[in-house]
Amino acid sequence: MTGSTRFRIALCNEVLADLPFARQCAMAAALGYDGLELAPYTLDEAPHRLPAGQRTGLRRAVTDAGLAVVGLHWLLVTPKGLSITSPDDNVRARTVDVMSGLIDLCADLGGRVLVHGSPQQRAIADGQSPADAWARARACFAAASEVAAAAGVTYCLEPLSRRETAFVNTVAEAVRMVDEVDSPAFRTMLDTSAAGLSERDPIDRLIAHWFPTGKLAHIQLNDRNRRAPGQGGDGFLPVLAALRRVGYAGAVSVEPFVYEPDGPTTAARAIGYLRGLEEALALGAGA
Repeated sequence: MTGSTRFRIALCNEVLADLPFARQCAMAAALGYDGLELAPYTLDEAPHRLPAGQRTGLRRAVTDAGLAVVGLHWLLVTPKGLSITSPDDNVRARTVDVMSGLIDLCADLGGRVLVHGSPQQRAIADGQSPADAWARARACFAAASEVAAAAGVTYCLEPLSRRETAFVNTVAEAVRMVDEVDSPAFRTMLDTSAAGLSERDPIDRLIAHWFPTGKLAHIQLNDRNRRAPGQGGDGFLPVLAALRRVGYAGAVSVEPFVYEPDGPTTAARAIGYLRGLEEALALGAGA
């Protein structure tokens, strides 16, 4: 991405989850977003089993609004009781089944990337060693990566802050898992809020170091205060400038967790702020 090329900015749809899905799409488009990143739990209690007709309807609602589905995130919120680290073989098998179903859902909706955060579903159980939890998670990711490769999508392990989980907190830890799974369909990604809380290096330096390796496949933008870009103390001009310098061609997804005063206003402020930073970059700021 060079010159004045515009970033493709997506909104994580749970920000507008109080609205019917078609209205989520229409509002995101009206605000100036290019796509949606979908949280499966907002679609159904068993999103991995959505029937073909419902998948077609969701995709049509997105495309009718002039948007695209970037991918899926918050993958294991529902159904309940999932875990990639559980000592229970049956729990892990059921979890892999859901992961596989969501990979197919992502492909059916036109998405290209899945972001595996889900901190509660990767917790290390009492009495379980970190090494055992790692090995069990690795097996789950290896199984999912085979399905992702066949579906033509990329499955990303998201490093999360230590406030959320003790399992994979930095990009370097996630890259270790990526290297061990060793699949072209399995990568990691960068969540700027989590990275701001867990990494030693600033976000722009992480981008400069890791994106050229090909092991980072996606980025989500949010402030360390868990609000949207522009609603906290974190500066995002260096982040966008770094993405431009490394030639990042993927979407950037806005993923706040706190919506004040409400979801639609949060979404509007975020896109206005980010498009303003784009204009600043076009004028040479942050170069």
